[in-house]
Amino acid sequence: MSNVLLMIFFAVLFMSIVPQKTDGEFEQWCIADEQTPDEELQVALDWACGKGGADCIKIQVNQPCYFPNTVRDHASYAFNDYFQKFKHKGGSCYFKGAALITELDPSHNSCKYQFVP
Repeated sequence: MSNVLLMIFFAVLFMSIVPQKTDGEFEQWCIADEQTPDEELQVALDWACGKGGADCIKIQVNQPCYFPNTVRDHASYAFNDYFQKFKHKGGSCYFKGAALITELDPSHNSCKYQFVP
């Protein structure tokens, strides 16, 4: 297969996998960076759920996003909640380098990650 055909194939594959809104804007979620140590994620998680104003009820015991019960998973949920709530008011998905943007919905089982257009 020529390079051009291969590039077209991957472009079509990408467009079919990544959710896209009708106006051409991609949906984005904020998640914990897999390379960030748990200690740094915990500090950022504490800030997001505290002063940051994220709604962290769903990562509490007996709530839909408690499992998997890891700092990384809880941080991802909290980072995304903060990001979706404040992205149009100057909020970012940075968390001192502990987070990153994804265009793949991180929702799993009954744990649904919010997306705000």
